[in-house]
Amino acid sequence: MKRRNTIVIAVVIALLLACGIVGQVALSRHRPGNAPAVGESVIATLGGFRSLAAEVIWFRADRLQDEGRFGELVQLTSMLTWLEPHDAEVWTYSAWNLAYNVSCRMPRVEDRWSWVHAGIRLLRDEGLKWNPTEANIYRELAFMFELKVGTDKFDPDARLYQEEWRRIVEDVQARGAWDEIGMDPAKMAEVEAAYDISDWTNAEASAIYWAHLGIPHASGHMKLLLQETIRQARILYDDPNRKDAPAE
Repeated sequence: MKRRNTIVIAVVIALLLACGIVGQVALSRHRPGNAPAVGESVIATLGGFRSLAAEVIWFRADRLQDEGRFGELVQLTSMLTWLEPHDAEVWTYSAWNLAYNVSCRMPRVEDRWSWVHAGIRLLRDEGLKWNPTEANIYRELAFMFELKVGTDKFDPDARLYQEEWRRIVEDVQARGAWDEIGMDPAKMAEVEAAYDISDWTNAEASAIYWAHLGIPHASGHMKLLLQETIRQARILYDDPNRKDAPAE
């Protein structure tokens, strides 16, 4: 009986989410470009089912991760960002799954980069719009640039990621469209002066930038982690090809 109730609840939640997603897709065509992807009205529609839905999905997500079923996990964590957009863990968990778990299972290196880049964009373009003062999201974003893209100590495909990121930045730089990668020229100038960097095509510069932006929102251990991320990224910025990059 308990198992049947769980299944019924899960089905009801799935139907509610499906209705909400369909409605939000239609509404998204009319929302401002800088608005968050998730509509508060859709979240509110779920009412009391919201926390229950999140609990069921978290439970299922943990099971899928244990079983290594990361494709299905992507779909579930996407639902979590709808249900709990103000929970930083939802965004860091989802982005980590994309950039690390899913990417490494792709047969082609180009596809692996697409998933890594998806993880970066999820944190930068969505997570921080919902949670602009969450230091943990800044730290996770900086961490991806520092060790997933910026050095090949942990991922042998990082050299290709670096080239892909360089092309993206060169294009943005040529058009002066820094907002496309979430960067503020005034903050960039501040970072350049504070840490003596100038090459924004270097992924470690992005690691420093995001960690620096997170420090005002951090305290205690998190603040120390962001400062250490900057220290390590600054070392790698001067020698991005070194293989003995500092580990955390």
